[in-house]
Amino acid sequence: MIFTTLDLDFSICKIRDVSGVDLSREFVFLSKTDEEVSLVCPSDCTPRDALAVEAGWRAFRIDGILDFGLVGVVADITGVLAAAGISVFVISTYNTDYVFMKCHDFDKGLALLRNRY
Repeated sequence: MIFTTLDLDFSICKIRDVSGVDLSREFVFLSKTDEEVSLVCPSDCTPRDALAVEAGWRAFRIDGILDFGLVGVVADITGVLAAAGISVFVISTYNTDYVFMKCHDFDKGLALLRNRY
């Protein structure tokens, strides 16, 4: 398995509306449910009016398109990190999975995964 590091610091935000979101950036993850609107974006473009912000995250992506029929890939990755006491935040898009870890855990977590895979 190949992991590609995203060389950005990210923030995870709770926002009121999407009008202040800069969708021209390469990595902007937006989700909406009946209860909230969430945004994961580079920390330098966090909306000023965000309701809550959790800063200090780094990310990597799992290279390649993972078939929807594959079972346990993300569970295995997060299990390795959980065993080391590393908290994660995972986002899956249609083609790709992204794993976020707090900046202070990122290098250790990525080294553990690269040693395993």
